[in-house]
Parts: sequence; C-alpha cells; structure tokens
Amino acid sequence: MNARLLFKIIFVIFIAAAFTFSLWGSHQHHWFYTEGFYPFFFGYTFGSIPFGYLLTRFFEKTDIRKLGSGNIGATNVLRTGRKGLAAMTLLLDGMKGAVAVWTTLWLYKPYSEIYLFTIYLVALGALLGHIFPIWLNFKGGKGVATAFGLLLVLSWPIALAALATWILVAAIFRYSSLAALTTTTLVPLYAYLVSDKHLMLFSFILNLLIFISHYGNIKRLIQKQEPKIGCKPQSSLPQPPH
Repeated sequence: MNARLLFKIIFVIFIAAAFTFSLWGSHQHHWFYTEGFYPFFFGYTFGSIPFGYLLTRFFEKTDIRKLGSGNIGATNVLRTGRKGLAAMTLLLDGMKGAVAVWTTLWLYKPYSEIYLFTIYLVALGALLGHIFPIWLNFKGGKGVATAFGLLLVLSWPIALAALATWILVAAIFRYSSLAALTTTTLVPLYAYLVSDKHLMLFSFILNLLIFISHYGNIKRLIQKQEPKIGCKPQSSLPQPPH
C-alpha cells in the first residue's frame, strides 16, 4: 500500500468520524471540533493550495506534473527555466505554512488546556495538505518549503538553523532532495538543543512525512540518477514512484 492510498483511507475515516460526532450532537464532544477537527481542516485546506501547479498553469500554460520529476514544488518549477516562478512558488509554499500556524496562534488563547495540541495539529494539517492535496488527487509537493514556514513561526531559531543546513548541503552537493533530507534529520537535534520538547516530538513526525514524500528521490540518489538543482526538464522522465 503506497502513501497516497493510505492517506486517502485515513482522510475518509477522519471525515466520517467528524460526521458521526456531528450526528451524535453531544455537547461533551464540542472540543473535538473547536480544538481538533476545525483547526486541522483549516491547516489542511490552507496547506493544500497547489501554488506551483497554479502558477505554471497561469504563466506557462503547462501542467507542472508532466514536467521533470512530476512534482509541484519549487525545485521542479525551476526546471521550466522560469526562476521567478520557482522563487514565487517557494515563497508562497512557505507562507501558507507560516500563515496557517500564525493565524491559529492569534485566534487561540495560550492558556487553553490543549493550546499546544491545537497549534501542532494545524501545523500537521498544513504539511499533509501540501503533500496530499485533495484537489490534485492527493499528489502534491515534498513539503520542504511548507515545513520551513511552519518552523519559522513555531521557532524561528530552529528555522534559521534548518535553512543554513539546507543551503550548505545544497551548495556542496547540488541535490535539493539530499539537502532536505539532511536538514529534516537534524531538526529534532536542533529542537533538543533549544530545549523545546514539544517541537522535538513534532519534528519526528515532520521527519517521517518528508522522508515518505522523498521516497522516489531516495531511490534515485542511491542509484545516482537524481537530477541536480537547475537540471533542465525531460518530458520522457518517468513519474517518481509513490
């Protein structure tokens, strides 16, 4: 069972559970919506906006999913030769993660009993929305830019450390995927060093999702077939496995 199919099943179960609770109508389950379902759905909806796909459709009149690696993220958009579109995709993918979490921080009171749970649930929803957007049959981006946006609001020192790590690895090896995998592997360590146990736990989940979304990249890295940053698109390039 691949990751997309598994997420579809979980997604349907989650929606069905929410519908069941709504029919139940008991006030004692009010927290499920206000602190759980609504925040997660908000994060997922915000994160699922496929900026890379929309921008290339509008400006290039092409489907980015049929180009290069088939991914809708900034790295694949860069393969169109439009650096401006790639930069815009990177910025907007990062912003949707940041805005989702920042809005929740603004709306919810920090003295709420499950305040942190709600914040991290929104962050998880935004990341899942980017990787598995319902609008594109649950096939989205890798989640790196969105994860950075989340970290920027959750802990800007960790976000800056992650950014520095990505830039360093990418500059040395010229592989965006390798830089992303190395960075996410180190994020839990960065969280431990700043004594943020909640973010450290969340970063392990983030780590798992990023590795799942990079499954095809990992295989190509091992086989030495992974295209480097700035590689021109090849229409015959096969779709990465999921």
